[in-house]
Amino acid sequence: MPRQPDPDLEDRVLKAAHALWRRGGDKALTLRAVAKAAGTNTPAVYRRFKDRRDLVRGLLLRTVGQFRLMFEAGTSIEEMIDVYVDQALHNPHEYELFYTHGHLLNPRKGRGRAQPIRKSRPNFGLLEDRLAMQLGGEPQDHTRLALALWSVAHGTVALLGSKVIPEGHEAEFRRASRAAVKALLDGAAKFRDEKL
Repeated sequence: MPRQPDPDLEDRVLKAAHALWRRGGDKALTLRAVAKAAGTNTPAVYRRFKDRRDLVRGLLLRTVGQFRLMFEAGTSIEEMIDVYVDQALHNPHEYELFYTHGHLLNPRKGRGRAQPIRKSRPNFGLLEDRLAMQLGGEPQDHTRLALALWSVAHGTVALLGSKVIPEGHEAEFRRASRAAVKALLDGAAKFRDEKL
């Protein structure tokens, strides 16, 4: 009798990979360890993920999808940026995963012209979409502003997460970060109004 495919295998493997990543980071993420933690064998993992890189990419896509649900709940750009910072600070392992292996989401080199960043970073595309809704125009009109906002958010996480900010000044730094986001958005709105 032929073996029946396990419909829950991919989910179990990704949950196991996530748990291993949280416990031990990059070094803990071997296909053998993932298979054992998922209650299966290494060949079964290889049938779903062709190699470790593919497994990490699957883990990244899962993490990006989870973050997207939180971003979509934001009612404003400011709230989306706050969610980004909060989630990164409260989930440092997922943040590390993204910034260690985020390049795996990029289109492969040598495939013609560079793709818009939104192709490899759907959450970035969501930010461009929200900027277009708030400021008018097309999403791609707001790529530079979205990059600036992302830079502020990432810088905030990097500084707060590394504990570089002197103790007791974290709230002040968050207020300054929010003020920078507001200034970028206000400047973009003013520029739009002047053009009209």
